[in-house]
Amino acid sequence: MVVYKIPPRTAARGYRASEWGDLGSSFLWKGRLRIISKGKTCEIRMEDNSTGEIFAVCPYEIQGNSVEAVLDSSRYFVLKIESDGRHAFVGMGFQERTDAFDFNVALQDFVKQLRAEKEAVNRAAHADTTPKKDYSLKEGQTINITIGNVGAKRTRQKPVNNGGGGLVPLLPPPPSASQVKQQQQQQRQQQSFF
Repeated sequence: MVVYKIPPRTAARGYRASEWGDLGSSFLWKGRLRIISKGKTCEIRMEDNSTGEIFAVCPYEIQGNSVEAVLDSSRYFVLKIESDGRHAFVGMGFQERTDAFDFNVALQDFVKQLRAEKEAVNRAAHADTTPKKDYSLKEGQTINITIGNVGAKRTRQKPVNNGGGGLVPLLPPPPSASQVKQQQQQQRQQQSFF
């Protein structure tokens, strides 16, 4: 992460990293960046890579202008750093787009966390104001439950064949061996009777 001294804003539309000079060599400071959030506060700390000494701190404000993306690149930002009641705007850039993306995501996660906590408090406040109903049975009260047609067989209606289905109806299954023997015996008895 690299910090740049930036010129004052020339237009209301925003900052441009291309106006900061040679971005490869004209930087003010180089180190690491840490985002520290605790409760409702979030700080962006710029620290020395080896010693951990803090170079600058940017208190992150959700509604304020503490972090602003530049217009011409996704890797550069303008931070409002504060020290001893004074503030200054500095440019900040990342070597890789993925680092800039991670920076944005970390700030968005902080905002989402605050919103979720606020919504949870609102839901809890609304849940407690509604009166609770007592659905318990009083002394001597009973409940009767009637379940109709418990043992009755349900018959399904066969679908009506309109004759236009185009399919050949299935044949009934063949008779069993015992049925065939019975029919043969009945036929013999009828023939011997006549």
